[in-house]
Amino acid sequence: MPDLTLCEMAVDVLTTADGFEKTAKSRTYAAAWFAAREAGAPIDVGRSVPPLRPSRPEKPELLSPRDVPKRKPGSPQGRIALLHAVAHIELNAVDLHWDIIPRFAHIDMPLGYYDDWVKAADEESKHFNLICDCLKELDSFYGALPAHAGMWKAAEDTVDDLMGRLAVVPMVLEARGLDVTPGMIEIFRRANADKAVESLEVIYSEEVGHVAYGSKWFNFLCGRHNHDPKDTFHTLVRQYFHGALKPPFNEEKRADAGLPPDFYWPLADQKPARTR
Repeated sequence: MPDLTLCEMAVDVLTTADGFEKTAKSRTYAAAWFAAREAGAPIDVGRSVPPLRPSRPEKPELLSPRDVPKRKPGSPQGRIALLHAVAHIELNAVDLHWDIIPRFAHIDMPLGYYDDWVKAADEESKHFNLICDCLKELDSFYGALPAHAGMWKAAEDTVDDLMGRLAVVPMVLEARGLDVTPGMIEIFRRANADKAVESLEVIYSEEVGHVAYGSKWFNFLCGRHNHDPKDTFHTLVRQYFHGALKPPFNEEKRADAGLPPDFYWPLADQKPARTR
C-alpha cells in the first residue's frame, strides 16, 4: 500500500476510469483507512486537488436524460436496462462519496465525517459490483447500453458549497433511491430474479445510512453556523436542485435517515394527501 493521504487516495479513485479498477481501489483504500483507525494511528487526511469530473470508461455512451431510450421493465430487456441504470448510479455514487473528501478538506471536520464517507464509498463500490454480477447473469454488462449524462451535475453545481452538496446529493438524490427501490425489488421478485432481488435489498438497507450521513453532517454544520436546518435545506435545494421533488415519498425510511416530512414536502410538486 503506497504511503498516501486520504485525499490522495480519493483522487486516485476519481482519476481511475475503469469501473472495476475504480471500485477495487475504493475498497482497498477504505479497508486501509479503517484498519489504521482501528489501530489508533489514523491516516492523514491531507490535501489533494480532485478533478472537476471523474474519469469514466469509454462505455457507456452518455446521453442527455431525454435521449436515453425508455424500456418497459416487465420485459427481459427492460430489466437489463433497469439494472444498467442502477449500476450507473452506483458508480457515480462511488465518485460522489470520494469527491466530498478532498473537495472540502479545507473545512475543519471531525474524523467521523471521513469515516462516514469512506464507508459510504466502500458500500457503493460493493453495490456496483453486485449489480454488474446481476447483469452478467443476464448476459449483459455495464457499458452495453447508453446512460444518463446528468448525474454529475449536482457535484459540479455544489463544487464550492459543502452544505449545498450535502443537501442535494445524499438528502435529495440518494433519498430518492429510498422512494423507488422497493418498486424495483418488486419488479425483479415478480420475474423470479432472486440474485437481483437480493442485491437490491442490500442496496436498499445500506442507502438509508448514506442519506443519514448527509442529514447528520448537514445538521452539524447548521449547528456550527447557527442556521435553522429546515429553512437552510429549503433554500439550498431551491438553489441547486432544478425542479420539484416527486412524491410518493418513503416516509418511514426517510425518517430512519433523519429526514422529517417538513423538510421535503414543501419542495414537492404536489401536496401530501390528507389523512383522516
